[in-house]
Amino acid sequence: MTVREDAQWSLVVPTSMGVRITPENRAPVHTADRFFLQATSAETNVASVMSHLGEPTLVLSAFVKGSPISALIKADLRKRNMSYRGPDLDQGDAWGLRHQFNIADSGFGGRAPRVWNDRSGEVGRELSVDQFDLDQLFRVEGVKVLHLSGLIAALSPSTSKFCVELAKAAREHGTLVAMDLNYRATFWKGREEELTAAFDEIAKNCDILYGNEEDFQLCLGIEGPEAGGESIEDEIDEFKKMIGRIKDTYPNAHWIGTSLREVESANRHQWGILLWNDGEFHLAPLRAIDVMDRIGGGDGSVGGVLYGIVQGWDVEKCAQFGWATGALAATSLYDYGAPADEKQVWDFWAGNARVQR
Repeated sequence: MTVREDAQWSLVVPTSMGVRITPENRAPVHTADRFFLQATSAETNVASVMSHLGEPTLVLSAFVKGSPISALIKADLRKRNMSYRGPDLDQGDAWGLRHQFNIADSGFGGRAPRVWNDRSGEVGRELSVDQFDLDQLFRVEGVKVLHLSGLIAALSPSTSKFCVELAKAAREHGTLVAMDLNYRATFWKGREEELTAAFDEIAKNCDILYGNEEDFQLCLGIEGPEAGGESIEDEIDEFKKMIGRIKDTYPNAHWIGTSLREVESANRHQWGILLWNDGEFHLAPLRAIDVMDRIGGGDGSVGGVLYGIVQGWDVEKCAQFGWATGALAATSLYDYGAPADEKQVWDFWAGNARVQR
């Protein structure tokens, strides 16, 4: 597996953008009267690691023509060093297209975070391959990694087809294809047969597969780890067996990873990664991290691993960097990590929180 060195883009992500509102001061949504608003999507959470570290990153999305929310999203992508392409679609009437709202309670202590998605009429559901010149993107310009997530792949029948065709086109032109499975029961309800087929087709074209144990079970039908230990670390051998079953089912995959998390409270987690590359495992063992907001931690880890793969790092270094970029995302009010430089990430891995002057 080689990265295409002549590529214009280090990372391309298809996504459906929206906005997230979170109460100030970690208040519950139902009692709050002041909210922090940000542009958001799982796929751009992943891409933020790459874009903030200077790698050229492109977002494929759809926007609502003339919408102030659309203008906010585009400005936010530019601020995060991301280019974007995609159609501006007419809203229609007041009940027409819009960008989704994600309403999130960060939780505190023993009060768990809660997230409510409001996605009716979401403009990203309209994404299709005829809105983009795939030959220009993958053959002429070139892409090192195409990253897909289960959220965009399951959003609508149109986006499912979009992701399948993107994965095939990317693979045909020597682009590495990555997928974070991101299973969501509400997206799959009533579409199980359709989405099982789509996810299987995407996974067959993937060089890099990522998810937690439930993602692999529910999206791809892979038997999960056999529980039995008192903690995740007691079951690492079972996770390794699961990764072996994934490789047997999807032989094109050269990298397979899973995040490991034990929740002590909303503010304190045990955080780890198990990553495999062509026969070699590396475990970044569970370590305690402080959590400002947990949403986006997994995305941050994927972003760090992909950054390492693009740099040509080995599995140990990729796992360590992905551990740190995931933990870094959890320290932010935003649902993505924005590393200042590689040193900041490696200091996080090393446990060096001393002031930098």
